[in-house]
Amino acid sequence: MAKAFVFLADGFEDVEALIPIDVLRRGGVEVTTVSVVDESSIVTSAHGVQVVADCIYGDDISDDDLQGADLVLLPGGMPGAKNLYDHDGVGQAVLQQHKAGRWLAAICAAPAVVLGQLGVLRGRKATCYPGFEQLLNGATYTGDLCTQDGHIITAEGPAAAFPFAYKLLALLTNEQTAQQVAEGMRFVHLMQG
Repeated sequence: MAKAFVFLADGFEDVEALIPIDVLRRGGVEVTTVSVVDESSIVTSAHGVQVVADCIYGDDISDDDLQGADLVLLPGGMPGAKNLYDHDGVGQAVLQQHKAGRWLAAICAAPAVVLGQLGVLRGRKATCYPGFEQLLNGATYTGDLCTQDGHIITAEGPAAAFPFAYKLLALLTNEQTAQQVAEGMRFVHLMQG
């Protein structure tokens, strides 16, 4: 079973975290949510929704635990993306995942604020929330809902949360599983209507 870690910082964009978590779990991926809030498993979203993370970075999980990650996922939102970037452990996890060539995904402001500023997007194609392009640092901005370049998948913003999640599920499992989950959630019907 594929393993995914989703980092949650105060100010994360609700749907950019919760939709991928939901879709990946429906598809059989083992998803662990990781709070980067000091000594608290409770993380507050950009819209005031409190979520209880599965574990706390540094207390319950360490860099060693993350070495088995098939996917590290960073939701956007502000100040969520900045709070992720400011957390040393997130930076270490991202760079470790990148160096290993394992799946790395970010959506909205996170591709620019975290991945771009850490330098992992240089020479790659990427997308992000409009207005953050200048922080992509050496990446070619596509403006697409979702962009994959090698082992890095970026997405534009809240409206991209479902296509982004199904893309990640297909990469971690297979296209058939992603299609079945999309059909079960009526996403295919939505796109046809």
